[in-house]
This record gives sequence, structure tokens and C-alpha cells, in this order.
Amino acid sequence: MQLVVFILAYPLLWLISRLPFRILYFISDIVYQLLYHVIGYRKKVVRDNLKLVFPEKTDAERLTIEKKFYKHLCDIFLEMAKTLGISDRQMNERYAFTNVEVMKKLESEGKNIMIMMPHYASWEWVFSLNSQVSSKAYAIYQAIQNKYFDKLVRDIRSKYGTTLIKTNESRKIIKDAKQSGELITVGIISDQSPMLNRTRHWAKFMNIAVPIHVGGEELCKVHDIIPIYLKVEKLKRGYYQGTFKVLTEKPSEVEGYKISEAFLKEVEKSIYEAPEYYFWTHKRWKHRGKMPKEFQNTVKSNAG
Repeated sequence: MQLVVFILAYPLLWLISRLPFRILYFISDIVYQLLYHVIGYRKKVVRDNLKLVFPEKTDAERLTIEKKFYKHLCDIFLEMAKTLGISDRQMNERYAFTNVEVMKKLESEGKNIMIMMPHYASWEWVFSLNSQVSSKAYAIYQAIQNKYFDKLVRDIRSKYGTTLIKTNESRKIIKDAKQSGELITVGIISDQSPMLNRTRHWAKFMNIAVPIHVGGEELCKVHDIIPIYLKVEKLKRGYYQGTFKVLTEKPSEVEGYKISEAFLKEVEKSIYEAPEYYFWTHKRWKHRGKMPKEFQNTVKSNAG
């Protein structure tokens, strides 16, 4: 059945990847009408999240954010398919990095790098960075259940030379690269909600105490990898820019999980600036109110 679904869907995805952008976004507008007004995909989740995070806003203000988000959501998924057929010239025009010299400086110093990102604006086209730097690029990702679509996603995201690795493979691969002297850059999206039984730290995100992922920070500390936050801004439809911010150049000297908390603070800034570009369909705050007692004092001290 997985193969049948893939065979039926792939020709459509291939066709989308060859369309001019003006037609691509015309289709995106149609998909938006269906997804938002007809299907109502995860609309309750989005509304609950927005009300939880922005209680001070009026219903009308949250509704405006909601509609803008769904339009953006349709854009980014069609843009992902477009990656199959986008030219290097188009990619460089549409996804620019404002200060790639930050990356190049660290590479010249023999430093390994971890790029920490949220599900914000565009995380698909960031893979084009690999054509501008010299280190070997890895990206930690969650495998898709359909193995054929999983391969397609890996092929799309590896177009510029990035090697995708599963979460459970990351520690060994990074350790091996470190031992061999290979200079690497690792990309990780760290704003999801971890499973409660694997939670090692809680912190406030958008003023709500939640369990947070800390695996990226732990890898940085063990292997002396420099954590960098990539702030992505949507300039206009189909155009993005990324700016690198070094969170620390001495990760092993940072106490507790301050790197992960600093990352979340940067994510919050982006959300407050343009909330419609965050991935509101995630149940990011589903574990609120379930914090064990051993974490409560830590969260209070961090908030203060």
C-alpha cells in the first residue's frame, strides 16, 4: 500500500516541482481554501495554541494570525516539492544568508558547528547553505513512516550534499566524524515536544513551562561543537533570509541547559516578530501542567 500511495503521488509532486513560481503560488492559494475552509486541518490545535500563547490578543487578532499561518503552511509544502526542480540561481535569489562569514570563520578555525533551528518560516531551503561552506553537512531528522516518501524527502533535502541521519544514529556518526578529524556542520530542529519519559529538562517557552529537547546541547558539550541559532525571516512570498547567531563558543563551560534555553529565547523573538510563520499545527504545549516536582525550582529560577 505504501508503494501504491507513493506511485500515485509522485507524478503530481514532480509536476509541481517544474511549475513556474507564479503558478505554484496560484495553486497554493487554492490548496489554502481547501485546507483551511473545507477540511479545517488541525484548526482546533492551531486556535488552542494561539489562545494559549497570545491570551492578550483579541479573537480577531488571533484569527488574522491563523489565516496567515495557513497560507504560509501551504506555501512551504509546495516550496518543498519545488526543491526537486529549482535551479541554483533561483535558490540563491530566494534564500540568502546575511552573514555566512560567521560559518566560514569557525570552519577556518577547525570548529565543528551545530545549526539549531525551529519550525519557523522555511527550514527546507536552508539545505542550500551546503553549497556555500566547506564542512561536511549532516541533518538530524525524524524518519517518515512511508519508506518511499522517506527516501524522497531524503533525496530532496540532500540535493546540495547534506547527509540526513536519524536521531538514533546521530551520536555515533558525530563521534566517528570527530575521531576521524572530519570537519562537520550538523543541522537540528529543536522546538518539538519530547516524550515525557525521556525528558531531562523543563523550561518556559512563550511563558509556559514545557519539557524541551536538549540532545543538541549535549552533543555540543561532549564533542565541542559550536551551537549557532539560525534566524530565518520571510521577506515576502517565496523569499527568505537567514542570519547566524553564535550561542556560545565554549559549550562545555555553559552550566546546565542554558544553551537550549538560549535557543528557545531566540525562537520566541522570531515568533513575536511574525507569529504567522511558526508551525502552529504542532501540539507543542501538550505536556503543560505535567511538570514533575524535581524540575519546578529550576524553572522558577530560570524565569527569574
